[in-house]
Amino acid sequence: MRVAIVGAGAVGRSIAGELLGNGHAVMLIEKNASKVRAKAVPGAEWVQADACEVTALEEAQLATCDVVIAATGDDKANLVVSLLAKTEFAVNRVVARVKDPRNEWLYTEAWGVDVAVSTPRVLAALVEEAVTVGDVVRLMSFRKGAANLTEITLAEDTPWVGRALRDVPLPRETVLTAILRGERVITPSPDEPLEAGDELLFVMHGDVEEELQEVLSGRPA
Repeated sequence: MRVAIVGAGAVGRSIAGELLGNGHAVMLIEKNASKVRAKAVPGAEWVQADACEVTALEEAQLATCDVVIAATGDDKANLVVSLLAKTEFAVNRVVARVKDPRNEWLYTEAWGVDVAVSTPRVLAALVEEAVTVGDVVRLMSFRKGAANLTEITLAEDTPWVGRALRDVPLPRETVLTAILRGERVITPSPDEPLEAGDELLFVMHGDVEEELQEVLSGRPA
C-alpha cells in the first residue's frame, strides 16, 4: 500500500516509521525545509512542498496513493489537505489529525475526512475502556459515526453469562469482531460461551449503541 503523510514533525515521522516497518511505501510531504531530513526516516520518499497547493500534490503524484494522512499541527492545513486529497485526487482513504479538539466538528466527509483522530478523545476512551464495566465505550469513529469501534466489558449480572453467542440478539449493523478474555484474543463463533469480564469489541453503526447496551446489560441504557 502506498501512503502519503503530510507533515514531517514528530507525529508524521512516527507514523511513517510504523508503516515502513509493516512493509508499506511511504511518502512524506513537508513544507518546512528544515524538517526535511531523509535520515530521520530511512526508506521513506521525501517531498518538500506545500500540500495545500494542488500543483504541488500533482507533482508528488498524490493520485497514486491509497491513503493520505494529514498529520500537521495545523487544523486548517489538515482540512485543506483532506479536501484536496478526496475531491481532486480521489484518494480512497483520508485520515486526519485533530490538533485542537474544539475543531473536531469540522472533520467530516464534507471536508474529505474518512477518519478523524483526536488524541484527547482517544486517551479518554482508553481510560473509560480500562475502568468501565457494563457500558458501551466508543473507541473510534469512522465516517463520522457511520461506523464506530466500540467496547463493552460484560458485568457479572449480565443475563448472557454462560450463554452462547448465537443466543444474543445483537442489533442491526452490529458486528462482533473479537473477544478479549484475560490474555487471550478469541475469534467469535456462534458456539462461544460468554464469561463475566469478557471485553467485546464491535464495529457498529452509532445509532444502535444504546440498543446494544440494553441487550448486553439486560436493562435500559
